[in-house]
Amino acid sequence: MAGRIRGPAINGGLYNISMRIFITAGNTQVPIDRVRCITNIFTGRTGAAIALEAYRRGHDVTLVTSHPEVIGHTNLDQARWNCIRYRTFEELEMLMCMNIATLSQDAVIHCAAVSDYLAAGVFAPSPSTHFDAEQRTWQASQNSPTMLDRAAGKVKSDEPELWLRLTRAPKLVDQIRKDWAHRGLLVKFKLEVGVSDDDLLAIAERSRQHSDADWLVANTLENKSDWAFLGNAQGYKKLPRAELPGALLDVIEQHGRTRHG
Repeated sequence: MAGRIRGPAINGGLYNISMRIFITAGNTQVPIDRVRCITNIFTGRTGAAIALEAYRRGHDVTLVTSHPEVIGHTNLDQARWNCIRYRTFEELEMLMCMNIATLSQDAVIHCAAVSDYLAAGVFAPSPSTHFDAEQRTWQASQNSPTMLDRAAGKVKSDEPELWLRLTRAPKLVDQIRKDWAHRGLLVKFKLEVGVSDDDLLAIAERSRQHSDADWLVANTLENKSDWAFLGNAQGYKKLPRAELPGALLDVIEQHGRTRHG
């Protein structure tokens, strides 16, 4: 572990080491052209709150986020605080690789809401081709259905309809262990929509195991501002959202103390 032994804890913390903690937060943009993109609704407030709590407790924090403006603090010690802005999926992937694969991190907290799909082209049906929405089939008055490439620096707005091709993006969280060889603690986040608590926890634990994460934070879109579950194979605890940063840092620090013996 890269953490270093240090003096008494400040602010009532439970730890006696300073850890290197890397946190991702915010949303990724998937460019369609040079002026348009698809993204999601998340602003990185949770990741920022966790990063600030880690900094308050004396740890060395690197936060990569698409929304550094939510941090609100400008007088942070740059010796222990590094905030890096990203915009696209590719930029986030590069920053994660650089900070995880080449730098030793005691803990990685992957909180960013990463795009599941990437744009792979913009197309319009040829004049002889149309899509039957009721039958959900392509039809052509002559030959076979044909799509025309409409990719451009700024996609024109004169087509009756455009079709965006999306291809599956690699799961960045699954690269943390397998490709970037992170051996420290890993915290994964999982969000679902319209599921019960029991279903959410079952999904969360399968997701944690799949990514070889030590801990998982799970919640639903409907209650994302109110509470979250934090846990692992030994069980999950439901926490008020405001208590999540402190509770998460508690388990990370306990992990650090155990590693240091």
